[in-house]
Amino acid sequence: MANKVHVKKGDRVYVLTGEERGKSGKILRVIPKQNRVIVDGINLMKKHTRPTATNTQGGIIESPAPMDASKVMLICPSCDQPSRIRRERGANGVVRICKRCEKPID
Repeated sequence: MANKVHVKKGDRVYVLTGEERGKSGKILRVIPKQNRVIVDGINLMKKHTRPTATNTQGGIIESPAPMDASKVMLICPSCDQPSRIRRERGANGVVRICKRCEKPID
């Protein structure tokens, strides 16, 4: 069974720990089995590529690497602050609710 991750693709998040602490970005991908997320512009890694038929230039390519989901906190779209969430079961399924402003996120 896959783990429940508190963020979804497209959410804005705030990084809590590590070298990128204090930065924010948008979630590009969630990997629930490993409890990891890929955030746009955060935790960049460099990959050295050699020239090929498709990539004649070669060189160094920067791309975001996965980081643990526990290192990020969701930024509430209504109060624009990093916040914890709680889940409530409603008529149209499970809804995430901001613990700061008590407004639904989804």
